[in-house]
Amino acid sequence: MNMAEKAVKGTAFVHPIPASEESVPEIVIRPRPGWIAINWQELWEARELLYFLVLRDVAVRYKQTVLGVGWAVLQPIFSMLVFTAIFGNFAKMPSDGIPYPLFVYAGLLPWMFFSNAVSGASQSLVNQQALLTKIYLPRLFVPAASVGSGIVDLAVSFVVFALMMVFYRVPVGWNVLLFPLLVLMVALAAIGVGLTLAAVTVTYRDFRYVIPFMIQAWMYLSPVIYPVSLVPQKWQWLLALNPLAGLIDAFRSSLLGKPWNMQTLCISTVSAIVLLIYGLFYFRKTERRFADVA
Repeated sequence: MNMAEKAVKGTAFVHPIPASEESVPEIVIRPRPGWIAINWQELWEARELLYFLVLRDVAVRYKQTVLGVGWAVLQPIFSMLVFTAIFGNFAKMPSDGIPYPLFVYAGLLPWMFFSNAVSGASQSLVNQQALLTKIYLPRLFVPAASVGSGIVDLAVSFVVFALMMVFYRVPVGWNVLLFPLLVLMVALAAIGVGLTLAAVTVTYRDFRYVIPFMIQAWMYLSPVIYPVSLVPQKWQWLLALNPLAGLIDAFRSSLLGKPWNMQTLCISTVSAIVLLIYGLFYFRKTERRFADVA
């Protein structure tokens, strides 16, 4: 009986599997277990990609600009001059015995870092549609790259702050050793907020018009132009629910030697960690829809 006759009668054929194919491992794709379900091993193995995304964001930000990284200096300086003229000279805002220009610039350092990182991260998925729809990569890296590039601006702005400390003859104490830890906490808060806003913006495009107003209002709810001591003691815990409140105050304690407000710092630190956990959870929960709606 030939092969055609066997096929007609419905006889099943079992083709021999080559030895080379028998050794190929079988890959089974399953959803990752866990509440947040983040593949930390994958993120670690792809860490070089995050490095190049940060470099790309820095290069794109200052490409074909006249002043280049000088914008990272002009933005906080211009804000410091405006705030000093309005709130320092006219409104006579207290500054805990610190020269007001130095006081407000110390608050602008973490605030500018946070606001620029959140603004960039919130628009990152919308601006990188090709990455989401054509190739696979850990999508957490796309918003996180905006936070990494903000550290470059912070470093440049810090040089100007150091020169201002020399001008006002403010000594540097041992508290400055905690400065990197405070920068890390602001970065974690920015990542948490940035991940949440990035996931919302890629789904609801009109939300990107709300973000600038939200950030502007957030600044006045943070002690950038005023000290935490201006708020009555019984309400300071409520202000500290804003993670930037305690961290900005801690920046001034670290750099300018003012007394530490540990209650405000602890509450704000917990708030920053909660924002990070929620941002990771919401981002992972909605990540499967990004390629469809981008």
